[in-house]
Parts: sequence; structure tokens; C-alpha cells
Amino acid sequence: MSVSIGDVARLAGVSRTTVSHVISGKRPVSDAVEGRVRSAMTELGYAPSRMAQNLASGTTRTMGLLVPDIGNGFFADIAKGVERTAIAGGYNMLLCNTGWNLERELFYLETLKSRAVDGVVYAAGVPAPTSQLTGLLGGLPVVAVDEELDNVAQVTVVSDNRVGGRLAAEHLAALGHTRALVAGATPGLASSRLRVEGFGDAWLERTGRAPLVAEGTFEVDSGYRLAQEHLGALRDGEITAVFCLNDMVAFGLMQALSENGIDVPGSCSVVGFDDVFAARHVGPGLTTVRQDAVGLGEVAARLLLEILENGEARPQGVRVLPVDLVERRSTGGVRGRGACHG
Repeated sequence: MSVSIGDVARLAGVSRTTVSHVISGKRPVSDAVEGRVRSAMTELGYAPSRMAQNLASGTTRTMGLLVPDIGNGFFADIAKGVERTAIAGGYNMLLCNTGWNLERELFYLETLKSRAVDGVVYAAGVPAPTSQLTGLLGGLPVVAVDEELDNVAQVTVVSDNRVGGRLAAEHLAALGHTRALVAGATPGLASSRLRVEGFGDAWLERTGRAPLVAEGTFEVDSGYRLAQEHLGALRDGEITAVFCLNDMVAFGLMQALSENGIDVPGSCSVVGFDDVFAARHVGPGLTTVRQDAVGLGEVAARLLLEILENGEARPQGVRVLPVDLVERRSTGGVRGRGACHG
């Protein structure tokens, strides 16, 4: 027969509440009483379940993680970092994959609001209005990762997106390119805006021109579609370089270029952003701005643990992690027809 908390209380000569206090450690209990309770637990072979401990402590020892696309290696690596840090801190992780879908994102937020978790690491895919997010999360500790969430998250962890855009522009300009397309600019995402601004400022400084900016999403299909839309300019050498705002966009764009006989990097150089695992294995290998995705997840989870464990002594502000450019074979100097358009 299973042993209950009531059995322990009867053998120790105390109330069930006192046993709960001993288990949770949340209320002071005299050494003598705690000794009797623990002796009774040992004698009866009673081991408190995780659920019982959670009920006693008023916590779930679980943190939620929302990501827009777990199939994207960047977000998978963030999840690895969050999970590793959560487990090391004695927490579980509940993963919610929103699929770049606002309705699903709101559904998961509503679920998490029910206190199924103690706090949330939130990688926003399609951010809802601040007022709506505040209502859904209502007092739940939140750490934003990868994207900024104004007035919602206690603390934010991001990569240096503006510097990343600048690194891409400086690399392409140094190779002699003067006509560039920025592909996948996504309205409403701070990461997208900062990458575009960083690239545009550096491109204007280096070439005296403003790049062409094409709106899209951070998905493979978006890169493929944008390549098709600008196929004439890419064929004619009016565009000789493309800065894709993430690697998935770059993969889709490079596929479309290959299908249409446009050589990378012979006719068009391509730079991505993230440095997901596949970036080094596509043909040609993708030059890209590397983010430390696992590190982003680890830092975000560590900050959430600080909030959960320290109560009012909460970290605040924005933590910015550095980026660097990884040069591979998808970029090269201007050659052939494109050279006459500089």
C-alpha cells in the first residue's frame, strides 16, 4: 500500500500541515519536530512526489519556453541552452512551438498564464500588442530572448543585431559590391529592424548607395519568393549581393538562384544571419553572421532563475551578446556582368 502524508503525520504525532512545512521548507519548524517527521518518513518509506512538493511550495519548478520555429536550428539551440540551464537549476522546461502564428502564440500564453509554469523565456515570433501581452502574462516573470518585448519582460537577452548587419555590409563592400538587396525584413521585429539599420548605415558609408530592402518573413519560403521577385535584377547584375536577415531566408533564396542558373558566388554573393548547423553544409557553404544561440538560451534561463529564486532582487535591462562574421564560399568578389554595374 502507498504511504500518504497523513500516515507520516500520525506516526510523527503532528498535523498534515506541519509535515507539508517540513517537506517544502517554506515555514519554520523546530528541530525536534522536523526530526520526528523525517524519522517517520524514513520508517514508512515515504518519498514526497514532485507534485506534492509543488503543491506544498506553491510552485511548479517548471519554466515555459516559447519559440516561433523549433525546426529552425537557431531556435533549437536556444531551447538547448534554456533546457540545460533549467535542469541544472532544478527546473523542468515546457516547450511551446508557435509556428510564427499569432493565434497559436496567444493560445500558449493563455495556457502559461494558468500558472502551469513559474516563469517564461519568450522568443517572440509574432509579438502581440503590449497591452494584450501584459494582460495574458499578468505578473508572471518573463525574460525575453532574441526579440525585445517592451514593458512586458523584466529583462531581455539579445545578440548585437545592429553590429551584425554592419559586419555583413562591410564584408560585401570589401569584396567590391555596390548594389545589394536586403531580404526578409520583417515588420514588428526589433531584430529585423536593427539588422537592416546596421547594414544600411554601413552600406551607405562604404558605397555611397542605399541598399534595396525587401520585406518578408524569417522563413525559407520567403527567401525563395523574394529571389523570384527580383530575378531580373539578379540575372542582369543590377544586384550582385544579398544580405538575408536569417539563414533560412538565405537557404530559400539560394535554392531559387540555383534553379534559375544564377551562380553563387560567381554572379551573386549571399550572406545570412544566425550560423545554424546547416549553414556549413549547404553548397556553397553560407557566409553568415554567427549568433551564440545556445548562449542566448543559457543566459536567458539563468536570469529567469535569478528572478524566481531571489524574489524582489530581480535583474533588469537588456543583455547584449556579441556576434561575428563567419566567411564561407557563398561570397566572393564582383565578376562577370555584375562588375560593370559598380
